[in-house]
Amino acid sequence: MTNFSISTRQFDRFGMGLSGLCLVHCVATTVLFATLASAGGLLGSPLIHEVGLFIAMVIGAYALVDGIFEHGYMMPSGVGGFGLGMMAGATELGHNGGSAIVATMVGVGLLALGHRLNELARD
Repeated sequence: MTNFSISTRQFDRFGMGLSGLCLVHCVATTVLFATLASAGGLLGSPLIHEVGLFIAMVIGAYALVDGIFEHGYMMPSGVGGFGLGMMAGATELGHNGGSAIVATMVGVGLLALGHRLNELARD
């Protein structure tokens, strides 16, 4: 019988990769909105943002909180949690202007930094 387990380090790496994909999504959506308004509507759908935020919250909560128990440092979790908060807050800004995009990108960057700090604290 095979014992299947995913390490928290793998969750941190997955979280960092997901953060990178989110940044690509934000930039692609902005470019598509600027050039092809009808095609940009699909990527700018609120459902995509809500599902993405939910996935980020689940992975971030698991990996960052588990890191506190593993290495004892709270800073990675604090940085990542602040990033998640910025991402959640950005969903309430709507698509008026670029403030939601900037807030989301900063939040994603902070979440990725939190995952990286978590990974470094384990070493």
